[in-house]
This record gives sequence, C-alpha cells and structure tokens, in this order.
Amino acid sequence: MAKVLLCIGTNLGNRKHNIERALNAIDKYAGRILKTTDIMETKPFGVTRQPNFLNIGVLIKTEHPPFLLLNILKRLEKKVGRYPTYRWGPRVIDIDILTYENLRIGTKKLKIPHPGIKERDFFKKALELTKEGAL
Repeated sequence: MAKVLLCIGTNLGNRKHNIERALNAIDKYAGRILKTTDIMETKPFGVTRQPNFLNIGVLIKTEHPPFLLLNILKRLEKKVGRYPTYRWGPRVIDIDILTYENLRIGTKKLKIPHPGIKERDFFKKALELTKEGAL
C-alpha cells in the first residue's frame, strides 16, 4: 500500500458537486481517502482567461501502482464529466498525482513529483497533507 497525494481541480459546471463526485469515485476505485485539504478557490494557471478553479488536495492509500492509478484516475475524470479541451484550458474535473510515496517518475505519460509542485501555491498547501502528524 502506498500513500499518494492527489489534487482535484474544477472550473466548469457545479464545481462543488464535481469535487464531491470525484472524491466519491476516488474512494471507491482508486484508494482509501485518508485526509483532504479545505477547498480553495484559485486563479487559473497558464491560460488565465477562464473561470477560477476550486481545488482540493487529497491524500489516499492505494494498492495500485503508479501507471495503473493514472489510468484509473483518467477513467474517473471521464465518469465525472471531463471532455477534451486544450492545455491548461477549462475543465469539469482534473485529477493530478502530485506525489507517490518517494517515487520519481519522468516519462512523457507520467511525471512524479508533479512538475508544477513548486510553482503553484495550492500544490504547496496540498503537500502539507504528507507531513508527519498530518494524519
């Protein structure tokens, strides 16, 4: 079992409902939710002319290896209502893997830790979930 830090983001539709649906799906299919951050509203990153995001950090315990977990999360995004747009564009739901235990992965399909982990304030806030005593 591995501890994995995820970040959920949404800026289209009923954002709170999108997060609730994603959390339920993650807990059912991806891994047991151990702890979450508070929901935080953030400005868009990259493409700034779009609605603000709601984000939540989620610490899970999973039995799935990293690439299988990524595939599961991509299926869950579709289940919640994600459809293709463009890089950094608006989306119904986005689920990113920020960290996976102490693993480092650098493929085109998956980068762990997430490349934006040091640039985005919300990712830094989510990282607090992984510190000792946060559980």
